Amino acid sequence: METRAGDPGAFARFDLSRVDSPSFVVDAARLRQNLAVLADVRDRTGIKLLSALKAFSMWEVAPIVGEYLDGVCTSGLWEALLAAEHYRGEIATYCAAYKAEDLPEILRLSDHVIFNSPGQIERFVPQIAVARAAGQIFDIGLRINPLHAEGEVPRYDPCAPHSRLGFPVDQLTDEHMEGVDGIHFHTLCEQDFEPLKRTWEAVLPRIERFLPQLSWLNFGGGHHITRADYQRDDLVDFLIRVKAQTGCEIYLEPGEAVALDAGILVGTVLDTHWNGMPLAITDVSATCHMPDVIEAPYRPAMLGELPQVDIEVDETAGGAVRLGGPSCLAGDVIGDYRFAAGPEIGQRFAFLDQAHYSMVKTTTFNGVPLPSIWLWDSESDALKQVRKFGYEDFRDRLS
Repeated sequence: METRAGDPGAFARFDLSRVDSPSFVVDAARLRQNLAVLADVRDRTGIKLLSALKAFSMWEVAPIVGEYLDGVCTSGLWEALLAAEHYRGEIATYCAAYKAEDLPEILRLSDHVIFNSPGQIERFVPQIAVARAAGQIFDIGLRINPLHAEGEVPRYDPCAPHSRLGFPVDQLTDEHMEGVDGIHFHTLCEQDFEPLKRTWEAVLPRIERFLPQLSWLNFGGGHHITRADYQRDDLVDFLIRVKAQTGCEIYLEPGEAVALDAGILVGTVLDTHWNGMPLAITDVSATCHMPDVIEAPYRPAMLGELPQVDIEVDETAGGAVRLGGPSCLAGDVIGDYRFAAGPEIGQRFAFLDQAHYSMVKTTTFNGVPLPSIWLWDSESDALKQVRKFGYEDFRDRLS
């Protein structure tokens, strides 16, 4: 998988020695820039934009997110609790399957509760009725599977064959839609406008007859709206047209777009040796700190990496070095990188675009320490350590 992000932005001038290692550093100024772009799309179209906590849930910056967006979307009880505690605006919750004991609290916390199948809705009708009798106000949504694949990587494609995510739209009946206020679908991953347009063209004929009874449509996430080359004017025209066409409130749930290129992961070279090529072991682990590197797989961009054109001019400069983590997993390999000099033991480096889907996925496998979390403002140069993790964080999640 080729990442289409990796703009160093203000991190090009950030002194990596100002933070401990490993650590995530998020630039509040870049975050505000992304949010301003999203808010502009929202304001020009009259839709609503929710930040996906599954991608970026650094609640230290929740007040910043709340200045720009309409709320957040969550993936279950714990994210809904986090949203209610720290975030402003609406809460839309979707989970592939709810536990009966969790649902009362989810119904209490959420403005929109989205189910993965009509069967789940039917089973939970009594709990829904009890919550509404108690005065709780929320909408019921149904996630559909458009049966229209746009994903480049099957593991990240909600419409891959036999996907468990969403109810197949070709099975949808009038009975299934009883009591449903909105339809949710999600087909994208780090993609442009055209895949969204194609998805809607595939979905509309299947759901058109239900539109008069719906209050909202949620087009999910995966929209790379804040990327410089995204076709935002086309998106704006499309959303205005769909809103008028359907009479529904339209929601988008960007995740990566909120924090795109807004964070780095700083690491240190711990050792170097040779095994058919130069090798370096670092305190950054692919499996513990950047699991998408292995799962996708993809190669994260590195701050200040020597461009390929320079290698072609001078083959002696910056030969490829394979970077890997400190864990015992043989596959804990980040990738091959070219340094202008070195790398030397003790040298600092940073991977770009690591604020989303890295911070939320870190683990302590093998006892590898979690990266600390820092908030930097590239406009004021203010730097704050938000969280540092210790042995207790590793110990207390075990028994």
